[in-house]
Amino acid sequence: MVQLLLVHLVAATLAPLLVRLLGRTAFFVVALAPAVAFGWLVSVAGEVRSGHGPEQRVTWVPGLGLDLDFRLTTLSWVLGLLVTGVGALVLFYCRWYFERGDPALWRFTAVFTAFAGAMLGLVVTDNFLILYVFWELTTVFSYLLVGHNPASLTNRRSAMQALIVTTVGGLAMLVGIIALGVRHSYRISEVVADPPPLDAVTVGAVVLLLVGALSKSALIPFHFWLPGAMAAPTPVSAYLHAAAMVKAGVYLVALLAPAFAGAPAWYALTIGLGLATMIVGGWRALRQHDIKLLLAYGTVSQLGFMVAFAGLGTQEGALAALALVVSHGLFKSTMFLTVGVIDHSTGTRDLRELSGVGRRMLPLAVPAVLAGCSMAGIPPLAGFVAKEAAITAGLETATDGVPLAAAWGWLLTVALLAGTVLTVAYTARFLWGAFATKSGMPLTPIHAPHPGFILAPLLLGVGSLLVGLLAPLEHAWLVPYSRQLTVGATPQVLALWHGFTPALGLSVLAIAAGSGLFVWRDRVARVQSAVPALVDTERGYTRLMRWLEVGSVEVTARTQRGSLPFYLATILLVFIALPGITSIARGSIGTVRLWDSPAQAVVGAVVVAAGVLVLLTNRRLASVMLVGVTGYGVATLFVIHGAPDLAITQMLVETVSLVVFVLALRRLPTRFERHDRSFRRRWRTLLGAGSGAAVGAIALVASAARHDTPISIDFPTEAYAFGHGKNIVNVTLVDIRAWDTLGEVSVLVAAATGVASLIFVKTRNTQLSMASAQPLTPTEPDRGTWLRGGRTLRPERRSVIFEVVTRLIFHIMIAVSLYVLFSGHNLPGGGFAGGLVAGLALVVRYLAGGRYELDEAAPFDAGLVVGVGLLIVVLAALAPLAFGGTILQSAVLDFNLPPWGEVHLVTSAFFDIGVYLIVFGMMLDIVRSLGTGIDRQIAAEQHERADRSMGAGS
Repeated sequence: MVQLLLVHLVAATLAPLLVRLLGRTAFFVVALAPAVAFGWLVSVAGEVRSGHGPEQRVTWVPGLGLDLDFRLTTLSWVLGLLVTGVGALVLFYCRWYFERGDPALWRFTAVFTAFAGAMLGLVVTDNFLILYVFWELTTVFSYLLVGHNPASLTNRRSAMQALIVTTVGGLAMLVGIIALGVRHSYRISEVVADPPPLDAVTVGAVVLLLVGALSKSALIPFHFWLPGAMAAPTPVSAYLHAAAMVKAGVYLVALLAPAFAGAPAWYALTIGLGLATMIVGGWRALRQHDIKLLLAYGTVSQLGFMVAFAGLGTQEGALAALALVVSHGLFKSTMFLTVGVIDHSTGTRDLRELSGVGRRMLPLAVPAVLAGCSMAGIPPLAGFVAKEAAITAGLETATDGVPLAAAWGWLLTVALLAGTVLTVAYTARFLWGAFATKSGMPLTPIHAPHPGFILAPLLLGVGSLLVGLLAPLEHAWLVPYSRQLTVGATPQVLALWHGFTPALGLSVLAIAAGSGLFVWRDRVARVQSAVPALVDTERGYTRLMRWLEVGSVEVTARTQRGSLPFYLATILLVFIALPGITSIARGSIGTVRLWDSPAQAVVGAVVVAAGVLVLLTNRRLASVMLVGVTGYGVATLFVIHGAPDLAITQMLVETVSLVVFVLALRRLPTRFERHDRSFRRRWRTLLGAGSGAAVGAIALVASAARHDTPISIDFPTEAYAFGHGKNIVNVTLVDIRAWDTLGEVSVLVAAATGVASLIFVKTRNTQLSMASAQPLTPTEPDRGTWLRGGRTLRPERRSVIFEVVTRLIFHIMIAVSLYVLFSGHNLPGGGFAGGLVAGLALVVRYLAGGRYELDEAAPFDAGLVVGVGLLIVVLAALAPLAFGGTILQSAVLDFNLPPWGEVHLVTSAFFDIGVYLIVFGMMLDIVRSLGTGIDRQIAAEQHERADRSMGAGS
């Protein structure tokens, strides 16, 4: 089963390329993915029927119970056949549905195929967590398919509405899954075979699971999103909203019914809301003039029908629900595909504009009539067989003698009869509106469709007839699912004829009443125009979204004021109020020792003094320097504690921070604003003191609350045994916790890109370019110059001593950075520290010689260096897989390398080299952004002022 999912993944990945090479013919190729899956499901039918369906497990994250468990049961097999069979035919149909040269075709083929794979994974998985993953994948893919035309406001709005509603339900379901998994098991088969006790936690979990199912299958109050999603292309409606996605909720209810049917709130949520949805959907379908929208409300009605019987919890109900799922998948996909052909051939879906289509498109009308009769429950179609089973199940439940079940059974039977009447009426409305010749109306112009365009609805329509004729055979394949339930009598065999039974009488009554509603459709329309729409939750959704939008704008206007001090104060206040006060009030700080040595007290006093002076100074540069003192003080504490690696890194980071601050300060006023200075000082002092107290309290409480031995105790052993290094810090970064480092360097790349983007956007907005500040004509010969770029600086800005010292130490700094890089596995250092040293060497060159000197020192693109570094990191992480190892696994290479002799190389050094390049590229990016970028701005402003002066003088 994993292989089938991989086939869909490969097909979805290759789909854009296939569309580019083959055009619309690519649909034939990608249709092979669900077709192959369908063939495999057919091949294992005997195993599934015997109760020994295929099972597969791929261990993934055992600690979380997150394994790739797959299992075929009768229920998942039936849904799998629908998903793959209808999916293959719909993709075949798409070849003629879409126009040649559709610019979004590449995306549609890829997303549709991926959706088919996700839906297949959803119905065959045996793990609740994996089910949720596939559940949300179908939500995202549905959003992309409904919004196929992003230029259309209707498509975008409908896609967003479907995404929000189903995502909210999915998140509720996730909470229920976690509660059920932690309490019992994440394996679906284990939960169904041995359900947990129905206490408050289990009932709450089941209710949350049902919320997810109801939102996915568009039951009240979530029913409004499905008709809105009809803005999607018709193949999407035929597959997602008839045969696949909306069946996910029905599938989940049917999956849980053997374990939880009859639990508190179960009947109310499944039968109660299901029957209400059936009535509301059928009633609103009678009001529609767009035949596609008519089918959409009919789908809502049918989904309520299926959920109600799936939740009944009896053997008869289970068999009827599964038969309804099969018949609905066949007839509704047929009818949606028929609508697509009609729309393409006539240019309209309005039944008031369609006339005489049936007799001129007979090959299309025949399968549509078969599907319509199946939907209305007319023999000998599959829908009739399923409806007979449903009525029988309702009557059996109503007369079984159990008061609670009987009450729901009578309600089910009465509501089913009313819903069937509406179904017959809107089915007749659809067939009449789409195909009939209407008196007083001219014949609708028709463009004859390609025969292949009609093939998919023809096959599916004939399928409805065959399933009805072969009902006893269908029973043999479906009944194993019903045997999972222990309530109710053994269901009667699915068949076209059971004699003159009450179910048959009610069917005849429903068909007659529904036909009457259609005949008197004008009177019904007048009644509907006078009666407001039933359960119009879409209006409530619209109002809620409007309130959220207005509320978010108001909150944003009051909180996102563009003031960094305000943002920082808000964060710190929340920090003090919640974790800070809680730690002080409820935690124990244990024994407090102020310092281990007098040197710590001295350094601590200096740090505190620098922090206080920051609040008192008015100059920005002085405040930056004082902040730097606090950083260097912390580095000194690391040295005193015997942590040279941390001290080196802290000092380098602090130096880089000072450089960045100083470069940025060139565009800021030299002094802080003086408005309300005394109040601001008091406020900032109080806030700083409170934050410091909170941090100190949390540190003391956390250290005193430790009960278990910290895992860092084992780090030295791990470093020597598995990391093959003596520097525990570096081995931790590149071996023990290499995943963390991989994530951190990715964040570093994003941060560097963001900083550069801010500067370059500002540069672009002020219309600056490299040409805005041309280098000065050198006044000195090339020979004897220490720094070539320095010749472009004005004489008053040059420092001969600085240039000489820079020329002397630059190469030494580069050499030191490389030494720190390669020795870091056993001595203090590593790729991060080495990259900072190399970056500071570039900073020195820039400060001594200006931006042109920086280009002389590093004549390459910073983004390229960062990209190469990230590539090396990823390759170093994945390389062990090629040798049978695991991701980020290290190995030792011992070899002789003249003239150095024996070399002991740990492969994690390549990971460190990637980190080195990333940090080096980030430093180059920052210096070019805050250094040369601001230089160009200043030069451009000076040039502009000079031009204005010359213009004024002339």
